[in-house]
Amino acid sequence: MVIELWKKIKKKNFSPVYLLYGTEAFLMKETGQLLLEHILGDDRDFNFSNYDLEETPIEEVIEDAETLPFLGEKKVVFAHNPYFLSSEKQKEKIAHNLSRLEAYIKEPAPYSVLVFMAPYEKLDERKKITKELKRLAAVADMKKLSEPELKAWISDKADKNGITLKPEAVETILSLAGSNLTMLSNELDKLALYAGEGGKIDAATAEMLIPKSLEQNIFSLTDKVVQRNSAEALRIYYDLLKQNEEPIKILALLAGQFRLIYQIKELSRKGYGQQQIASALKVHPYRVKIAAGLASRFGDEELAKIIAMIADADYQMKTGGADKSLLVELFLMKLGTAI
Repeated sequence: MVIELWKKIKKKNFSPVYLLYGTEAFLMKETGQLLLEHILGDDRDFNFSNYDLEETPIEEVIEDAETLPFLGEKKVVFAHNPYFLSSEKQKEKIAHNLSRLEAYIKEPAPYSVLVFMAPYEKLDERKKITKELKRLAAVADMKKLSEPELKAWISDKADKNGITLKPEAVETILSLAGSNLTMLSNELDKLALYAGEGGKIDAATAEMLIPKSLEQNIFSLTDKVVQRNSAEALRIYYDLLKQNEEPIKILALLAGQFRLIYQIKELSRKGYGQQQIASALKVHPYRVKIAAGLASRFGDEELAKIIAMIADADYQMKTGGADKSLLVELFLMKLGTAI
């Protein structure tokens, strides 16, 4: 778990070799920055190296790792894109001596920290080098954070920025900004500028300063439809149009939301829990949590009718000459009376 790895790094409990893999690029970058911060501090001119293994042979990387640090106790070597750990088919541009790597990770240089950054969803567990790295290195999966992990990450980021978040503010930030780490980071930076060093942020302040993400607006729009509140649904829709969101994009997101609700109902009937549903559908657990709350308020026939209405509106958008904005508006008005 990446949060546990960060705790060890902050306590200066370093491993000589790290294997970071997964598709959450922001987490991978942040973990790398954390290692640099706690190992080298601001002195990175001579003892930090960055390599791309699609362009550089692993022998050159290891030679660097085995070279003594210059005017320092430690050195850090980043090795990006170790495609030889993945099952993804690639035309090999560089020949790597993997036996040299196997020998190194068994006896790594005590003064170096070698970090492999593998931006792949899965590693090829059949390969000997993958097995050896997973056995001997500190390994962390850079996957999307669960809701508790997201909340811990938000609190940690706030601490770094010198501000305190009240518990209800964390929930508000997550609900407004969504689960995208880049967006969350930007919003937390903005809150820190507003509050100043040592400042405190409550839920009201967070709600005042953070604009709702498009994803969150679609959740709110769906919720108003469930409540049969056409006036509020239309108000949210008009706000999105003012933000230059395209009607066809809004309709597509609504379609995705109702498909998700339908899938959650089906999987719940089969006994799946929310985490299992998130994994099966490859969506963030926080999205599943919100959509599950809406799913309980729809019947199967209602959902089938709504999905058919969306399909009809989409067909008219793509084949007819009617105003796209008006089509979504009419769809929302019909939707308010259809369920």
